[in-house]
Formats: sequence, structure tokens, C-alpha cells
Amino acid sequence: MAGERILVVDDEPGVRAALAGILRDEGYGVVAVGSGEDGLATAGEQAFDLVLLDVWLPGIDGLETLRQLRERGADAEVVMISGHGTIETAVRATKLGAFDFVEKPLSLDKTLLVLRNALRQRRLEQRNRRLLEQLGQDTEVVGSSAAAVRLRREIAIAAASDAALLVSGEPGSGRERVARRLHAAGRSPDGPFVEVPCGTLDAATAARVLFGEPPQPGRVDRAAGGTLFVENAERLAPGLQQRLAERLRDGACRVIASTAAEPTGLDPELLRAVDVLRIRVPALRERREDIEPLAQRAMGRLAREYSRPAKRLGAETLAVLRSHAWPGNLRELENLMERLLLFAPGESIEVRDLPESLGGTRAPGEDLYRAFGSLAEGVRAFERYFVARVLAEEPTDRDAAARRLGIGRDELERRLGER
Repeated sequence: MAGERILVVDDEPGVRAALAGILRDEGYGVVAVGSGEDGLATAGEQAFDLVLLDVWLPGIDGLETLRQLRERGADAEVVMISGHGTIETAVRATKLGAFDFVEKPLSLDKTLLVLRNALRQRRLEQRNRRLLEQLGQDTEVVGSSAAAVRLRREIAIAAASDAALLVSGEPGSGRERVARRLHAAGRSPDGPFVEVPCGTLDAATAARVLFGEPPQPGRVDRAAGGTLFVENAERLAPGLQQRLAERLRDGACRVIASTAAEPTGLDPELLRAVDVLRIRVPALRERREDIEPLAQRAMGRLAREYSRPAKRLGAETLAVLRSHAWPGNLRELENLMERLLLFAPGESIEVRDLPESLGGTRAPGEDLYRAFGSLAEGVRAFERYFVARVLAEEPTDRDAAARRLGIGRDELERRLGER
């Protein structure tokens, strides 16, 4: 990706010059130095996305340079160059965090391919870090209401244990967020968090997703060492509930099951397997005093996603939101914030900007017309909105999301910045 910066460390002037010229032609920013010492000094003064590092250098060699880069906290991907490397050298470099090796004499095509793969890996890791940071913020229980305080306390108690857990609550109340918060704050936060959305799967698909089809493992197996979140467990077919209960006896993962209300639809065996601890997620109408901070959090997150300035909520608008029944709970509130961010014309959201069901009076066409400076800007915003809504409804199946959008999976991942 143009604009990424590469540090070349090689003691051969001809190699340095050739690599620097080729990489600049590819659109990268390049700094080239001739020793490990100069490489460490340069990396300490400037930020780089990738270091192309020769193994054999005067003074400190490439492996020692790599070790010191990692010790000093440099997070650039590192690709090693070697004219006569050995398996032992490759193993040592990999253990120190090198992405790959390229051998001299350098093949231009192979070198560029390795560099592109390394930079793509770095972008994915950075994106994952951002998502994890955002996840931590988005799964935190916001608010000072008695219901929020109770929920935070129950999550803290449950997170200290690996015991199975049953999370109940109305649709849209945030049961998945509670499960993710429990995982992140629990005893195996580095393990996988694997979700099974039972409410959207027919019996045959649910069996394949849960238990796999040779040679592909199912999600129960993939959750080993982490957390298996069985969403809307009561909507699993009875036979699958019994089979799942049997599989959970091995204790390979922590299981968190969610139900929309009291777990009357659960098979007795599955109920015994998951109902060790229990948390009820309150409906939004039970914590009206939390609506303002919840709306502000949603507005801030959406503003970052859409690269638009966040909008303020006027006092009268907040009063209307606090009096609303919120049958769709948090999901309804967040969908409303997304609509208002995109379509309310001013910096402050007033009552007239709300939907008619909440007392708004502004015509939807007027909102669209005044919200964007050009047709292209409006089309881009709507495309992002449409993709986000489809992904929210197909959170675990990118192929299904791509089909609904009418595009290929590669195109979907490109739009998401993953390719």
C-alpha cells in the first residue's frame, strides 16, 4: 500500500541502491543504511512498517539487530536477507519474530511478493488490535443505574471462574456483549471466542457448524482453550441440544449459552451443562438513566467507522429518548444513532430530526439532501451503511453476507480493508 515505509539494512551498496530504487518505484517510502547499528538508530528515530534486514552485517549481525529491535519495542515486520543462510539461522530468526527469508541473489518478483505479504500481515494485525481495543470499549457496561451496577458486579464475579454460564435477556439487550466481556475479562482471554448463532441456522446447518464435517472441525472443537458462545440456545433442535450437552462434558472450552427469556426451551441435559452460573441482562427501559452515555458511546463508535464528526444530542432530544419504550433495546438505540449520524443535517440532533415514531417532523428526503455535500458522498455513506447492516445480520458468515450484498467475498473483504 502506497505510503508504507520500509527500512533496508544491507552492507552492500549495490544491493541497498537497487532495493531502494525498486521499492520507491512501487510507491513505498524507503530509508537504506549499511549496518545494524545504523539500522537500530534509524528505527529509534523514525517509524517503519517493515525492515528488510541482511543476516550478515559488519559489527552486530542481523540476528542481533532483530533481537534488539524487538527488545526496544519496534513492531515493524522484519524480512531477513541471506546469501548463505542455514536452517538453524532461519529457525533463530523466526523465534525472534522474523516474518520470512529471501535469499541472495534476490529475485525481484519473489522479494516483492514476500514484502507485500508481510505488509498485509501487519495491516491485519493492526486492524485486529484496533478491533480488540474497540471491543473492550464496546463491551464495557456503561452507566450508573442500579441495573448497570448489578450487571457489572455479576460479570466480575463470573469472569473469575471458568464455570459454564447462562445469559438471559430480551433480544437486542446486549447478551453477546456480555459474553464477549466475560471472555475478555476471564481466565483465558487469549483463547478463541467462537460464536454459534442458533437462531439463524436450520437443523442441518447447525449440526455442521457445531460439530463439523470431515475434514473441517466444528465450532465446538475450534473453541478449545477459549469460549464457546451458543446464542439463542433454546432454538436448537432437541436432538442437537442433547448432542451438544454430551460434547461439553469434556470441558475443553468454557461455554456461555444465551436465551431470550427463562430457559424453558432447553433440553434438561443441556440446561444442566450450562446453568452453573446465571446472568440476566436488563432491558434498556430498566436503565433509562443510562441512555445518554449509551447513545454517546454508540455515536462515537459510528463516527469513527464512518469518518464523520460525532453529533451532539440536544436536551429535548434526550428527554424524548429517555421516555421511549425501546422494544428493540440497545440494538434499536444504536440503529437510531447510526441513522441520525448519517442523515441528521446539523451538528446537534434535535427532536425534529428523530423518526416520526419518536416525534420527528423532518422529511426523510430533506435529511438525505442536506446531510451530504455531493451525490458521490451520499452514495458512499449509504454503501457503508448498507454493508454494516448486512454484516450485523450475518456476523459469522462472510460468504452469506457477500451473497446478500451481490458482490464477491474478495470485494467484501477489500471494502473492509482486509485485502
